[in-house]
Amino acid sequence: FSASYESHYMPMKLRQSFILAILVIIVSLSACVYRQDISQGNTISDERLDQLEVGMTKAQVKFLLGAPVIIDVHHPDDWYFIHYFKLGSSGEIKNRVLTLRFSDDLLIKIEGKDTF
Repeated sequence: FSASYESHYMPMKLRQSFILAILVIIVSLSACVYRQDISQGNTISDERLDQLEVGMTKAQVKFLLGAPVIIDVHHPDDWYFIHYFKLGSSGEIKNRVLTLRFSDDLLIKIEGKDTF
């Protein structure tokens, strides 16, 4: 009985080697995982930024760039366009902020255009 019982199961050393090989494969494959780039917020092309000019109305800016991510409740004439980008392969993070200030529905100041 014991001889046939043992023949159906792997010997202990072979079993440990098999488990170790599976663990090595799992750990090595985890390094091959694709990490996707993450982009959040306003993505604004350089062509659109080049068209942005002081003196434009809020409607013109909204048509050109889209809706801002943040309009401050206490300062509704300040619009914030924020872009967050994380590169999947290296984990490098880039934060960009474009601030537009309006007065009497006209754009009077652009901040962060060169870094956006």
